[in-house]
Amino acid sequence: MSTMVYAHRGASKHAPENTFPAFQSAFEMGAEGIETDVQLTRDHIPVLIHDEKVNRTSSGIGFVKDYTYEQLRKLDFGSWFSPKYTGTTILSLEEFLAWSSRKKLQLNIELKNNVIDYPELEKRVYDLLIKYKVAGRTTISSFNPASIERIKHIDRKLATALLTSQSKKGLVEYARELGANALHIKYRLLSEKLVAKCQEKDMAVRVYTVNKTAHMRKCFLLKSDAIFTDVPDRALQLRDSLFDL
Repeated sequence: MSTMVYAHRGASKHAPENTFPAFQSAFEMGAEGIETDVQLTRDHIPVLIHDEKVNRTSSGIGFVKDYTYEQLRKLDFGSWFSPKYTGTTILSLEEFLAWSSRKKLQLNIELKNNVIDYPELEKRVYDLLIKYKVAGRTTISSFNPASIERIKHIDRKLATALLTSQSKKGLVEYARELGANALHIKYRLLSEKLVAKCQEKDMAVRVYTVNKTAHMRKCFLLKSDAIFTDVPDRALQLRDSLFDL
């Protein structure tokens, strides 16, 4: 099987990250999967945003956890990227899953709980995956090892991935002990040896965030299971040219 292409926060070089325009663009480009990030509002609604604060990607300031969902909906999450996207609103995870449940897409939900360990985030996300019948094609990832363990207590069959940007002796074995099915690694950690070790332990290895052509090429040739990229259109074109698909 060829290396899958996930759109990182959607097609986030083409539209504001983690918004419907970015996801729709990725789908139209032919991305096989979508990666997105989840934080929790003050009223415990899972919403799609990478940062713990809204400052960078919206018209507001402050922590996501201090806003209610309705308050966040009043902020502009598009004009920072381009005037074309003025008025773009934040998405709840439920809205995203309702949309993606009708699409043939693999999903990667990153729980942003390594800085703020939101209470019951895993359970709230899991319940929505079950509601929209997408658990079987979803991987839950986190930098927080405790989160991976909590998910396994909820449902041992749910695919999970340990995210890491740090090299560590026995990394594959450590991830396996946590209950993870996959390693999601920063590109600089990618090596033929690591890919082989993951294959030996029946663990998927996916690489982030891969935007440079040379980096994409290495991922494809080493047969990593997937890449996360802001430019899924370019990645798909390169993969097709390499393997004449």
